[in-house]
Amino acid sequence: MTLSFNSRKCAPYLLMAPAFVFYTLFWLTPVIGGMIEVFTTPEGKFTLTGNFILLWNSELFVQSVINTGLFALISVSLQYVFALILAVFLNIKFKFSNMLMFIAMIPMAITPTAVGILWKTGLFKDGWINSILTGLGVIKAPILFMNAEGFSALLLIILIDTWTVTPGVMIILSAGLQGIDRELREAAYTFGATKWRIFKDITLPILRPSIITSVILRLIAAVQVWAIAVMVLGHGKVPFLVERIAFYEDVIPGAPGSSKLAFTLSFTTAAAVFITTMLYYRISRRGSYLEAL
Repeated sequence: MTLSFNSRKCAPYLLMAPAFVFYTLFWLTPVIGGMIEVFTTPEGKFTLTGNFILLWNSELFVQSVINTGLFALISVSLQYVFALILAVFLNIKFKFSNMLMFIAMIPMAITPTAVGILWKTGLFKDGWINSILTGLGVIKAPILFMNAEGFSALLLIILIDTWTVTPGVMIILSAGLQGIDRELREAAYTFGATKWRIFKDITLPILRPSIITSVILRLIAAVQVWAIAVMVLGHGKVPFLVERIAFYEDVIPGAPGSSKLAFTLSFTTAAAVFITTMLYYRISRRGSYLEAL
């Protein structure tokens, strides 16, 4: 049976065609081009592991992997805990809850560039952070935040990112909390359940889809962190996977092998995002199956 151009069965495909063409031109084509770069030498010959060996031996690669892993683990954990506490607290309707929700969401409305500028100006020796702390009498001498190195510098970036991203996670969890039927809690209270038992056995299981969604989104974003680190501390101070891509493309674009390193790092980062997401999803799903049994 042939379908005419005006057939209703053709309509969905015709409506999807512009989006398909757009993604083919502006997403699929660059991805295929990048894959070709990853598995070819500068002379255009095929190589399976050549660029990955070059990447492994490159400066700060191992440190960037370690920093990215630590950043994802610590930042996502902090953001989830803080966001859950805020969501539960603001879900209790009291007089100024809407105002507090508005204040808590302000960091989410600030662009990454503005966040970098805001915190960099505050972290200088004479910045607004030291001025406030000195004025309040908390410290006597300015803290040299910009001299932080190693894990201290990484922790600084984690705290800035947590301040920026926590509101977004809070909104996802708040939406999940609003979908919980109050009758479930009232029934639990009737049977003598404590607030902690209700939170652990009713609230958290119902929130599982929202938790999985928020954590996966944050893991994907955390593995791709770079803008805040570069804007606040500069290239190389706290190396991350995506920060190295920007370094090879923006700082030393003409160096031998820099383009290949950037493409290979992009491929490695995409693989890390995919593997991390799938592992978390499988673990979370396995936990729900075990609870069901």
